[in-house]
Amino acid sequence: MDTTERRDTMDVKDTGKVAEFSSEKMKKINLFETERVLCDVYCLEPGQAQKPHIHNDSDKVYMVLTGHARIRIGTEERTLGKNEVVLAPAGKEHGVTNPGPERLSLLVFMAPVHVHRH
Repeated sequence: MDTTERRDTMDVKDTGKVAEFSSEKMKKINLFETERVLCDVYCLEPGQAQKPHIHNDSDKVYMVLTGHARIRIGTEERTLGKNEVVLAPAGKEHGVTNPGPERLSLLVFMAPVHVHRH
């Protein structure tokens, strides 16, 4: 579906139905992506992590859908639970770990979308 067509129809996703988990590594499921924003669901089994990294020109928002997330932004680390949300500003190193014992799913937004997709 091209971008013009997408604007003419409402594209609705159910975050609970798209979640997929892998025992090998964190899974990223893309929900939406335009030139300006992307929206993914990240799915992590207990013990899995997204390595700390930096997006120099993009902000990232993490929202916990299920489970608990250990999120590090800069030098600060916190454990977030369901419905909690945090901003990782552009230029700040950030990463996430699932401390367990349950599976973790996160709704993730990034804007603007940088050239080297996450």
